[in-house]
Amino acid sequence: MTGSEESKKFDHKSFLEKVSSRPGVYDMRDQSGKTLYIGKAKNLKNRLSSYFRATGLTTKTMALVSKIADIQLTITHTETEALLLEQNLIKDRKPPYNILLRDDKSYPYIYISGDDDFPRMDSCRGRKRQKGQYYGPYPSSGAVRESLHLLQKIFKIRQCTDIYFKNRTRPCLQYQINRCKAPCVGLVSKEEYQQDLEDTRQFLDGKNQQLIRSLIKRMEVAAESLDFEEAAATRDKINHLRAVQEQQTVTKSAGDIDVIGFAQMGANTCFDVLFVRSGRVLGHKYYFPDFKLEAERSDYLEDFMAQFYVRLFGSRDFPQEIVVPFELTGADTIEEAIKAVSDKKIKIKDKVRSERHDWLSLANKNALQNLESHLASKSHLNQRYAQLKDLLGIENPILRMECFDISHTMGEATVASCVVFGPDGPVFSEYRRYNIAGIEPGDDYAAMAMALDKRYPKLAEAGEGAKPDLIIIDGGKGQLGKASEVMTRLRLQIPLLGVAKGVTRKPGLETLIYRDQELNPEGAEAALLLIQQIRDEAHRFAITGHRQRRQKARKRSVLEDIPGIGSKRRSALLKFFGGRDGVSGATIEELKKVEGISLRLAQQIHEYFHND
Repeated sequence: MTGSEESKKFDHKSFLEKVSSRPGVYDMRDQSGKTLYIGKAKNLKNRLSSYFRATGLTTKTMALVSKIADIQLTITHTETEALLLEQNLIKDRKPPYNILLRDDKSYPYIYISGDDDFPRMDSCRGRKRQKGQYYGPYPSSGAVRESLHLLQKIFKIRQCTDIYFKNRTRPCLQYQINRCKAPCVGLVSKEEYQQDLEDTRQFLDGKNQQLIRSLIKRMEVAAESLDFEEAAATRDKINHLRAVQEQQTVTKSAGDIDVIGFAQMGANTCFDVLFVRSGRVLGHKYYFPDFKLEAERSDYLEDFMAQFYVRLFGSRDFPQEIVVPFELTGADTIEEAIKAVSDKKIKIKDKVRSERHDWLSLANKNALQNLESHLASKSHLNQRYAQLKDLLGIENPILRMECFDISHTMGEATVASCVVFGPDGPVFSEYRRYNIAGIEPGDDYAAMAMALDKRYPKLAEAGEGAKPDLIIIDGGKGQLGKASEVMTRLRLQIPLLGVAKGVTRKPGLETLIYRDQELNPEGAEAALLLIQQIRDEAHRFAITGHRQRRQKARKRSVLEDIPGIGSKRRSALLKFFGGRDGVSGATIEELKKVEGISLRLAQQIHEYFHND
């Protein structure tokens, strides 16, 4: 059935006659009842009428309208209620024509513990369950690590865990390299440590000038008291703080502000969020939302902010103020929605001056630069895909590739990886690993066959899952032959490309095997780079999984294989005999002496180690 035939089934004129002019949410569905698009409106009748205009619709909107078979409406009291409901429905149903920000990971904070004589400093994510003070949020874990390293260098606050701290009998390496004052063994007084802690808090609160003035006074007092060593240490702190201050944008009016930059090129957009906390720029994070329907830039901004601050509210902390790059039509609605989900009143501003104007300019520049880089890399990637298509002589465009690799150590803990590349590069959410067992250790051919047997049965039997346009096998003719046998048995016609490492095993000198012939990639360097990229990614993913599996296996006690030996008895045996060798060499009479080991269990353990 064509799209035009589907649209005839939906009588939009009769539908629009009955639509209310009140605020609400609309759910556009296709012939099968699946949601296509969810939107909200202050006036449902006006908004929905705009989709069925005779002229002026964009190509993307026309494509959506052609698929509509039904529209479900939910009336709300206010536009804010409509926005909240819209975001909940988008999160639940994930409609194909709505943007979906992939940013559910919570932002990291710097945490200073409370109720301790010598509080520790650390990074944390998620809910603030522990007692203490939290500073942030920071845009990335890297920004937190950099700040923690700087703070440890200047103020020497401990960053070790409480268990490690309580069990020290002598100073650790951090003390030796002058990054900690060793409170664990009493080498610093509580008073001095508390002073360092207060200095750290002032720094994290953005009170650099006040802190520097305080340090200068302390340096002068120490010098007058002829404590030149303390004066020199304080001077070094001051120099470090001044150097940091020169690298950061600091405002006299401290505050928590998010500054949103915007850039647009054709159908591509970029938002760059600058995080300002306590008057200091902590960093930024950029996003490339894939807007399925063309609209005004104010609509794009409202959609982005609705998801960033409303749908994903549990993963972030709210600022006192949000600076936007241009006037936002639905600013009041966003403010009310944020207050509804967070109980925090924020203000959205677009006309700003002084340092806020500078921050906005910086955010816009970052957005433009990131968008240009994104489009450039996308252009290069498209070129690589096109060249690979020509190299292999494939008629249809290559939109999806899957690459397999095998990793093991002398046959131990064999793992197969499958990585997926789409038009925009790696599709990390679709990466998969397969544990390989029941084959001859070290048999890479059998391992590759088993990996494909695990990957494609559902695709072959029921058409479930996406069908790749090309499968890349990291291996030579042996692995490729086994892969071909599996695909023939599954009756799947998907091109297979083998990538052998070659005699020298150097990057760029691989042997490409396609349709039982070696290819000459000369003149197709871009395609070869793409092949190397996906092959290296499959290798990285496989070896990481293999190491995890091997480490887990080696940590496992052989006593776990003996029926009736749980964690308590296993611990008792190891403590009594001093380790595995002691247990394996013990007699039945010696085994019986261990608490909880009966005669039957002692015989069972003895037979396990001596039954050849």
